[in-house]
Amino acid sequence: MKLPLSLQNRLGLSLGALLTAIWIGAAAVTAVLAHDAIEKVFDSALQETAQRILPLAVADILGREEEGMTQRLAEIREHDEFLTYVVRDAQGRILLQSHDADSSVFPAWDGIGFRQSTTHRYYNEQAVQGSVRITIAEPLAHRTTVAREIQMGLGLPLLIFLPVALLTIVFAVRVSLAPLRRFRNTLATRGERDLSLVPGDGLPVEVSPVADTLNELLGRLAAAFEAERSFAANAAHELRTPLAGAIAQIQRLQTETREPETRLRATDIETTLKRLTRLSERLMQLARAEGGRLRLDRISDLRPVAHILTEDLSRIVGSERITLELPASPLMSDLDPDVFAIVYRNLIENAMRHGAVETPVRVTLAKDGLLTVANDGPVVPEELLHRLTDRFVHGGIGTDGSGLGLAIVNSVAQRIGTVLHLKSPRTGQSTGFEVSLTLPLAQCPCDSDSA
Repeated sequence: MKLPLSLQNRLGLSLGALLTAIWIGAAAVTAVLAHDAIEKVFDSALQETAQRILPLAVADILGREEEGMTQRLAEIREHDEFLTYVVRDAQGRILLQSHDADSSVFPAWDGIGFRQSTTHRYYNEQAVQGSVRITIAEPLAHRTTVAREIQMGLGLPLLIFLPVALLTIVFAVRVSLAPLRRFRNTLATRGERDLSLVPGDGLPVEVSPVADTLNELLGRLAAAFEAERSFAANAAHELRTPLAGAIAQIQRLQTETREPETRLRATDIETTLKRLTRLSERLMQLARAEGGRLRLDRISDLRPVAHILTEDLSRIVGSERITLELPASPLMSDLDPDVFAIVYRNLIENAMRHGAVETPVRVTLAKDGLLTVANDGPVVPEELLHRLTDRFVHGGIGTDGSGLGLAIVNSVAQRIGTVLHLKSPRTGQSTGFEVSLTLPLAQCPCDSDSA
């Protein structure tokens, strides 16, 4: 039999089965011992009865005037007679018998001692040099009935107390494993990016080394990831100044040189340096998304941030390239405005970079916190769509993106407890690409005041 996988069920079933087997075994052994003891008691009573009745029978028979006469004792009051007897002489003639004795069930005399037939247990005794003999009979059915009653007496408590004992075992196992169950639930509810230590208070000594080893492993992983994020952020930060200086020098070279070939090479170098600058900015944003604090102790309206960022980007690409829809009521959230700006700018820049130039990027921020950015363009293949949130995965050929924009937004979404949805084609269209996620919202203080 395959035991259930749950440790609680295994312990409960094993202990319950063991207790049941022990109890049944003890009851069976007790029944056997009791049966043997009962047999001895009944045989002793049978022998004692014969030895007490025989002297009385001898006195009665020897005092008779007429020899060889059969006498049946009269019944004083009605009762169940389990022991019957007959008193016979050496020739087998019945001289005296109990009132309910059936002479046909008594076998012929064959000596002193116990005898047994298929229906009765007998004891033979004699006196006066064998001239007076007594045989006492007891039905085996009587002994069987008594033995059955004893077995029932042993079995009924088993049927009553065994379920109670099993419930007690289940309760005790459940209470004993409660710390382990809390430990399991804590692990099950943790996010994939949560590397904080798992509390192991109250765990049994057999399991606590597992928790200690797990916490040690989580600590090492957290330290390794923190070192990686710190290195990426520091490297990106340190590159900003030299890159800016290099770009300035290249731009100066472009203005001072008169050679077309040198100016073309300088332009290529400037393009490469600007791409490297954008990559360093994305690396710093990724480090912030994966390790920084994303939510604040205060709330603020997200609409002004979205409006300012849209105007800033429109000045670069043109006001007709971006359309923004905002709700009339405030969108209060504890999300850090800088983090919201990182998400917002990356999504719009990704849409403008990969979308059709002649069609504007539609940005919608609904009153329930749903941020949707949609752009026209070719349909993204299904196998590529699922990989766009991975690092350094580009959505198209010939694009100059860093491949980190959607990875940054996805990291933020996971850490604030939401999901980044990618869809291609757009909702209600046959072309394009759409990104959406729900931002965390808080109740506006003005709403509570008006209520």
